[in-house]
Amino acid sequence: MPTPRYIVTGGAGFIGSNLVAALNARGHDDILIVDHTNHPAKQRNLKPLHFRACIAKDAFRARLHAGDIAPPATVFHLGACSSTMVTDAAYLNDNNLAYTQELCTWCLAHGVRFVYASSAATYGDGTFGYADDDALTPRLQPLNLYGWSKQNFDRWALANGHLQGIAGIKYFNVYGPGEDHKEDMRSLINKAHAQILSAGALRLFKSHNPRYADGEQERDFVYVHDAVRVTLFFHDHPEVSGLYNCGTGQARTWLDLGQAIFAAMDRAPQIEMIDIPVAIRDKYQYHTQADMRKLRAAGYRDAFASVEAGVDDYVRNHLNNRGDHS
Repeated sequence: MPTPRYIVTGGAGFIGSNLVAALNARGHDDILIVDHTNHPAKQRNLKPLHFRACIAKDAFRARLHAGDIAPPATVFHLGACSSTMVTDAAYLNDNNLAYTQELCTWCLAHGVRFVYASSAATYGDGTFGYADDDALTPRLQPLNLYGWSKQNFDRWALANGHLQGIAGIKYFNVYGPGEDHKEDMRSLINKAHAQILSAGALRLFKSHNPRYADGEQERDFVYVHDAVRVTLFFHDHPEVSGLYNCGTGQARTWLDLGQAIFAAMDRAPQIEMIDIPVAIRDKYQYHTQADMRKLRAAGYRDAFASVEAGVDDYVRNHLNNRGDHS
C-alpha cells in the first residue's frame, strides 16, 4: 500500500468520519483509516468517503510495533472509547492512554504531525474552571474513568515536554451527523429526534442542584463541522502546538437545546422532566463552557454555529432524512 498522506484513527466514527469527508472536500483521498467497522452505522459513515484503506486498530497497532507503517504527514488520533460509563480501568488505560502514548512517541520520532483528541471531561465538575492553561492541567479532577484516561495522557504529554510539538483538542459537547453508532453516548439531539417522533415529547433531567432550575443545566454545544474545522486548523498550522479547547465559548441550557430541536422539527415544544439516575447523579456536570481565548490567540478566526443554527441543519438536513451519513 502506498504511503498515505494522512492517518485518521477513529475514521469510521463520529468526528473522524466528518474529518475524512472534509479532507475529501479538499481533494485528498490518500488516507488510511484505523477503526473497527463492526457496527452498521460505522459502515454507513464510511460509504460516501474516499480513502486508501481501512484497518482495525489491533492490526494497525501490531504493524506500528513491527515498524511496518510508513510515516505520513499527519496523524489525526481521534479513535478511543468515549463512553463515560465504562468501569474497566485496565481497558481504558490500554485503549485510550497507552495506545495514544505509543502513537505520539512514534510520530515524534518520525517527524509526523500528531493531532489528538482530548476531552472536556478532563475538567470534571468545573471547580478549576475551563481554561486550557498548562498551569491548570495537572490539577484537574475528572469525574469518570474515561475523563481520567484523557487527563492522564494530557499530563504525560505535558510532563514530558511533548505538548511543545503536538496538538491536543479538548472537544466539548459535539453533536452532528455520523454519531448513530455511539448509542447511549449520542447527543441529545440525535436521541430526542427519535423520541419526539415516537412519543411527541422530550424528556430532560431535573436538576438536583439548588443553583440550577430544572432544564437550566448548561453545556457548551459545538457542531461537528466546527469541530472538524478546528481539527484541520492544527494540520494547516504545524507551528501551533499545545492543548486547546474546542467549544463555542458560550454555555447554553438543555431547555435552549430542546426548544431548538422542536423548532427544527416544526413542532410546539413538549418537554417533560425526569430524575437523573442515581448511578450518575453524583458525577453529573451542571455547567461547562470552553474558554476559547487560547485558540483565538493562536490565530483561529472562524465563527462557531449557534445552537439554533447547528441543530436546525442537523435535524433538517440529516436526521429528517436518515441518509447514509445521518
